[in-house]
Amino acid sequence: QVQLVESGGGLVQAGDSLRLSCAASGRTFSSCAMGWFRQAPGKEREFVATISRDGGGILYADSAKGRFTISRDSAKNTVYLQMYSLKPEDTAVYYCAADRRNYYSTVERTYEYWGQGTQVTVSS
Repeated sequence: QVQLVESGGGLVQAGDSLRLSCAASGRTFSSCAMGWFRQAPGKEREFVATISRDGGGILYADSAKGRFTISRDSAKNTVYLQMYSLKPEDTAVYYCAADRRNYYSTVERTYEYWGQGTQVTVSS
């Protein structure tokens, strides 16, 4: 069992940076691939970034490439999403998720555990 708690969201202006954190409890964090997803108002939840259990594999959505960085700290049982050059279209609820079965994954349905989400609002 893995419990996930996101933090770090907020209201920022276009061009600003923000770092999201996802703290995991439970003994299986180090064996889980971790992912960040987001859901904008009126839209389906979409993949943002994923990192493998060993940190050696990382994938980003096209919308995140070059602006977002995913990382993990196994000592702190935490995964981060550093976001730069934020745009109004980045406004969404951001969720972290854990996948015990895959090396990493861009597919929502492979993730077994989800946090409650943190709101990111980017004003123009």
